Amino acid sequence: MNAPEPPDRDDISMTPTGRAEPLWRRIAGELAGEFETARLPPGTRLPTESALAARFQVNRHTVRRALELLVRRGQVRVEQGKGAFIADDLLDYEISTRTRFSERIRRHNRVPDGRTLRLRTVPAPAAIAATLRVDEGSPLILLERIALADGVPLSLADHYFPADRLPGLADALQRTNSITEALLAVGVDDYVRQSTHVTARMPTAAEAEHLEIPRNRPLLVCDNINVDRSGEPIEFGCTRHPSSRVQLVFEP
Repeated sequence: MNAPEPPDRDDISMTPTGRAEPLWRRIAGELAGEFETARLPPGTRLPTESALAARFQVNRHTVRRALELLVRRGQVRVEQGKGAFIADDLLDYEISTRTRFSERIRRHNRVPDGRTLRLRTVPAPAAIAATLRVDEGSPLILLERIALADGVPLSLADHYFPADRLPGLADALQRTNSITEALLAVGVDDYVRQSTHVTARMPTAAEAEHLEIPRNRPLLVCDNINVDRSGEPIEFGCTRHPSSRVQLVFEP
């Protein structure tokens, strides 16, 4: 038989300056301070509610309120049935006329990397054909990639390129991890972002697995169009970012 939970010593605690403060808020502050001073990495699992209640000599309801505050602040994430974890660092990912993943990640003193999942030729669906100004069913090069920073997945993207407009691109994409370098190899020396549309949804099982996130963490989904110097569309992309790791910032 489980022992009854101890009553809270006080609902209100006093700060060193003599200011009254809810006990659960003080506990949240202590935990957040420990995350920083101990430099605990994102993904570190926290002790159970029972263990934290015993440590602070309070009941589990008070601990739960402290954790809820940390979740609202984005410092802790809770996975159903698994426990509470230190949240991932939120990275500002800037969207501008020239959005280049590697450049953006290096600005944050992180190491960019990419992993190709698939590279193949597919017939153009009607919606993407209209976006790229090609005939429905015409060949598109589809590049599916995961982009990482310091080994942590930041995006899962499908890149569509008009094959007839960019001959040799498939071979160039096989030789390099950089889309910019591959486009340069086939004569596209510059390109800009024409538009970006952002929506949010929950991940599929495959997306959650690739991005190494739980199924209950929303994705930021960006549909974008890139054009060359003449304004001709050269790429339609659908990029999914974990909202727990990435914050999109739109630059003028």
